[in-house]
Amino acid sequence: MSTGLWIILDHLVALLGVATWFAAGVTLALRRTRTAFALLVAAALVTLLRVATVAVLAGRGWWYVQEKVLLGLPMLATAGAVAVLLAGRALLTARRGRADVPAYAVVAVLTAAYAALAGPVVTFLVGYPLTVGTALIAISLVGAGALLTARVVAPAAQGTAEAGVAAAAEGRPAFSRRRFIGWTGGAVVVTAAGAGTGLSFLPPESVTLGGGRPRSSRPAVSVADLRGAGSPAPGGTVRRHVLTAKKATVRLSSGREVDAWTYDGEVPGPAITATQGDLIDVRLRNADIDGGVTLHWHGYDVPCGEDGVPGLTQRPVRPGEEFAHRFRADQVGTYWYHTHHASHVGVRKGLYGTLVVRPRDGQRAAEPAAAEGVDLTLPVHTFDGVVVIAGRDDRTDHPAPPGAPVRLRLVNTDSDAHRIVLAGAPFRIAAVDGRDLHQPGEVSDVGLRLPAGGRLDLVFVMPDAVVALVVDDDAAGGLRLRPPGDTAGAPRLDNPSDLPELDLLGYGAPAAVPFDPRRPDRHFTMVLDRGVAVVDGRPAYAQTVNGRGHPRIPDQLVAEGDVVRFTVVNRSLETHPWHLHGHPVLVLSRDGTPSTGSPLWVDTFDVRPGQTWEVAFRARNPGIWMNHCHNLPHAHQGGMMLRLRYDGVTTPFDGSHGGSPRHGH
Repeated sequence: MSTGLWIILDHLVALLGVATWFAAGVTLALRRTRTAFALLVAAALVTLLRVATVAVLAGRGWWYVQEKVLLGLPMLATAGAVAVLLAGRALLTARRGRADVPAYAVVAVLTAAYAALAGPVVTFLVGYPLTVGTALIAISLVGAGALLTARVVAPAAQGTAEAGVAAAAEGRPAFSRRRFIGWTGGAVVVTAAGAGTGLSFLPPESVTLGGGRPRSSRPAVSVADLRGAGSPAPGGTVRRHVLTAKKATVRLSSGREVDAWTYDGEVPGPAITATQGDLIDVRLRNADIDGGVTLHWHGYDVPCGEDGVPGLTQRPVRPGEEFAHRFRADQVGTYWYHTHHASHVGVRKGLYGTLVVRPRDGQRAAEPAAAEGVDLTLPVHTFDGVVVIAGRDDRTDHPAPPGAPVRLRLVNTDSDAHRIVLAGAPFRIAAVDGRDLHQPGEVSDVGLRLPAGGRLDLVFVMPDAVVALVVDDDAAGGLRLRPPGDTAGAPRLDNPSDLPELDLLGYGAPAAVPFDPRRPDRHFTMVLDRGVAVVDGRPAYAQTVNGRGHPRIPDQLVAEGDVVRFTVVNRSLETHPWHLHGHPVLVLSRDGTPSTGSPLWVDTFDVRPGQTWEVAFRARNPGIWMNHCHNLPHAHQGGMMLRLRYDGVTTPFDGSHGGSPRHGH
C-alpha cells in the first residue's frame, strides 16, 4: 500500500479514536456502565491500532510522523492509560453493583478524548515541523478541557447533601482540595498557553544554509544586472518579437467563444521558435491587463534578470508599459512562456505560449532521419472545464505521410497533471522537459503522466493507419494523425485508463552525470503540507512548506558551484508539481527507489501524496530564483513558494509578486 493510502488510513483511525473516546466518556457520564465499558475497551483497541499505523508511517519517513511520535501518541497514551486504569476499575466495580461511577473516572475518560482530538488537530492545523510552542498550546488546551470537565462533572456527582454531611463528620471542607487543584492547574494551563503562543509568534529565520557555508562578504550583485547576451552566437540570427498582452474574445474551432487574456489576441500566444545560438529578442507590451503582466520562460535557464518574476527580477508591466527580454537560445528543446504576475489567474485565462529551440547541427539521436517530417507543438490547456489542444477543443486531424518521422511536443499549461496515451504506433519519449533522454526504448500500450508545467517529446515513424493522441482517457477527443486520403476511424482503444503508467525513472539507459550527487555541498528538505500559516500578512489555512507560507518561508542560500540536493516530501493529500526556476534538477530517487534509467533532468516533477523525491543540481546560474509548486493557486493563493538565493546576489525589486508583498532582503 502506498504511503498516501497509509496517511489516509492513519487519519481515519485517529478520527475513529476520537469518536470512541468521546462516546465512552459521554456514556460513562450518563451512567450507562455496560455500554461505557464496551466503548472504553474499543477506544483502547483503536489507540493500539493507531500506534500500528504510525509505526508503518514512521518506516516511510520521519516527516510523516514527527508530531504524532513526539506529541500526539505520548499525550494520548498517558491520558488513555490513566483513563483505563481509573475508569476500568470503577466500571468493573459498578457492574457488580457495589458502587456508583465516581466523577474522577468520567473526567479521566473525557481527558483521554481531548488528548485523542488534540493529535489530529495538530496534524491538520500545524503539521510538520512540530515546535515547542505548538506542543505547549496543545497540552494546555487538553489540560483546560480536563479542568473544565472536572468543574462541571464533580459538583454534579459529589455536591450532594450526603457528601457535605460526610465531609462535616470527618472535620474537613468538602471542596477545598478540589479548589486548590483547580486554581493550581488553571495557573499551569494559562502559563503554558501563554508561553506557547509567544513562541509561535517569534519571527522565522530569513535564510537557511542547508549545511553549507554562511554568507560571505563578497560584493553584492543585483539581479537587474544579470541580463542576457546582446548578440547571437556565430552563425546565429536575431529572432525579434513584440508581444502585446490584451483582453480578447477568442473563438475556438468548435465555435465556442471565451473571454481570454492573450498575447497578441491569440490563445496560445505566438509560437516563438529559434535555432540554437540565435538571439531571442522579445518586447512585451501591456495594453489593458489590469494589475500587470510579465513573461517567464518556463524551464529555460535564462539569466536571472530575464526570468520575468515581478517583485524579484523586475516590476510588473502595467497597462501602457513595456519590458524588453534578450537572451541567447543556447538550450535546445521544448519550453513555454507565461505570465508570472498573478499567474493563477493569468495563465488560466490564456497568457501563455510555446518556445521551441531546434539544434543547429542536424537531427537529434532519438529522432528518425527523413527528408520531411511532422513536428507539432501541442500545448494542453483547460478552458472552463474543457481540455483544449493547441487552442482547439474538438477532434483535430493532421495529415502525416506513412514513413515520415513524427515529433509531438506536448506542453501542459494547466495546474494539474494530464494523462497521455498514444495509440496506433509504437513510440519513444525523446525528451522530458526539453532535455534529451539517453537511449530511449520503443514503447506502446502505456499511459504517460504529464505534470503541470511539464513537457514530453514523443517521436515515432508514421504507419499507414491513423494514430490517436488521447488526453485524460477521453478516447472520443484528442488529436489524430492521418495518412493522406485515409478516412478510416481512429484506432480502437476500449479503455485507455486500464493501460499501465510508464515509470520514467526506469526508462532509457544509464549515462554519466556531471557531478556526484552523493556528496552535496548543501541539502535542503522541503516538507509540503496544509496548515494554518501567515500568507502575505494574513492568517490562512494554506499550502505550506516546512510549516510556513509565503513570504515567511526562509530563503535557501547557495553559492555558485555548489552541488545542491533537495528532499521533497508530500505529507498532504494533494499533488504538488514542484518547479525550480533557472535550473534543471536530476532525479535521484522516489520513495527510496533510485532512478535506474536514463538520467532524468526535469524542471517540474509531480510529488504525489505520500511521496518523497530526491533531486540534485549544480548551482551555475547566479540569481535569486523562485522555487514553488506549479499548481499556481497553491503558489499564489496558498503560499507554497520560496526563494533560492545565491550568495552575494540582491534585488532592488522588493515589491509584489502576484499582488502580495515580499519580505525584505
